[in-house]
Amino acid sequence: MYLLLFTESFKNTFMLQRKEFTKHAPEIINWIDTFFKNIENLPVKSLVKPKDIYDQLPTKAPQHAEDWEQILDDLTNIILPGITHWQHPNFHAYFPANSSVESVYAEFITAALGAQCMIWDTSPAAAELEEKMMDWLKDLMGLPSEFEGCIQDTASTATLVAIITAREWKTNFQSNEYGVPNNLRTYCSSQTHSSIEKGVKIAGMGSRNLIKIGVDDQMRMRPDLLEKAILEDIENNKIPTCVVVATGTTGTVAIDPLKDIAAICKKYNVWLHVDAAFAGTALLLPEYQWMIDGIEDADSFVFNPHKWMFTNFDCTVYFVKNVDLLLRTFEILPEYLKTKTRGAVNDYRDWGIPLGRRFRALKLWFVMRGMGINGIQSKLRKHIQLNDYFADFIQQSDHFEWVTDPILNFTCFRYIPSRKESTKTINLLNKSLLSQLNQTGKAFLSHTLVDDKYVLRMVIGQTYVEQKHIDLVIQLLKELALKIENDYASNK
Repeated sequence: MYLLLFTESFKNTFMLQRKEFTKHAPEIINWIDTFFKNIENLPVKSLVKPKDIYDQLPTKAPQHAEDWEQILDDLTNIILPGITHWQHPNFHAYFPANSSVESVYAEFITAALGAQCMIWDTSPAAAELEEKMMDWLKDLMGLPSEFEGCIQDTASTATLVAIITAREWKTNFQSNEYGVPNNLRTYCSSQTHSSIEKGVKIAGMGSRNLIKIGVDDQMRMRPDLLEKAILEDIENNKIPTCVVVATGTTGTVAIDPLKDIAAICKKYNVWLHVDAAFAGTALLLPEYQWMIDGIEDADSFVFNPHKWMFTNFDCTVYFVKNVDLLLRTFEILPEYLKTKTRGAVNDYRDWGIPLGRRFRALKLWFVMRGMGINGIQSKLRKHIQLNDYFADFIQQSDHFEWVTDPILNFTCFRYIPSRKESTKTINLLNKSLLSQLNQTGKAFLSHTLVDDKYVLRMVIGQTYVEQKHIDLVIQLLKELALKIENDYASNK
């Protein structure tokens, strides 16, 4: 019925616009298709120098419409060389921000709809599809049934929402009214993402009230040190407010012991937020749901489908146990947003910081339907298997070693010279190796520091990665290790 109404009654109204759209659409689609087909021939990491792109662009904006052929030529010749290709199958740096054809299709439609999804009335389907996607994910990932979720833009925002909610809960919602006390403490491991410190600062709690807890040899938070810090704070009239557990730290994908930490939070009445931004996607695999053993005692949880679930950036899923606390923290109701449906539906603008919201649920829906859960799980398991393959090469090599145990689709490793050398010298050699590898344009890896060791990070999460791509990285590492070893020996 609605389809007929759309295609017939509005046909004449949209005819001119549709012709204008279809006039150049084939060129755009062809450009994207060509990009997809040729991405492996492009340097993974952009090799341009600062201002290379800027200096090629006109000083002033054009006064008149320009030819689309010229615009696309400039896209290819000016913009493309300045892009680091996160969708390249040999992008292994940082964490993936992987996409998929299914997700790209949804982005087309989202852009065409141009919906502003701040409340239910402004797009009922957007609100209700989002609610249903949260139900699907909660069931698939083994999260508690009482959790309720919404989509945020990034994990940084979702974690900030958790910290602010914890702040209000702990101050009986007085901070929003009268300002933030200067004795509210937040705790995380020394390995946790920098967004935690940023969130504490934005929340007005002060970075000096963020207590970083020591870790074990696998970079996991130590519960005994957490409890010790909480007890010391209580003794000194500080208020333990929030603990952030990392299910997959930024540097080494360390999995903090959630169950033990949850027991401590429960004992001292502290908000427990679980940051599973990257590794959370692995919860779609039943065999990895051990990572959130104890989640029933958590207060909030976040993961990013835009990292490893084949969904275009930005799309962050945030769950909270007590949604009333969330709403009391963020709800504000000006006259122009009052509706008759208030209280009967989810108005997601009350579930976070921004009023404006994109229709992000559509791409989650397209990915889960277009790939199927079996298809998603198959890709995740393949990435984990490829990491086992790569980690085995590192373990068997005379030139490399693990720095922490491989986990999921991640290996943390470093080059070791044949002669015994200081940590400083080995760090310099690894820094040189990484720079040379990335300058080839054939692959892109990143680094971190573990106990003052400069180490390399290999993340295998690109949607269309195959074993041949891992073999290429292995070959590059072998060649560069031999080169560095020979150069090092000749300089001795």
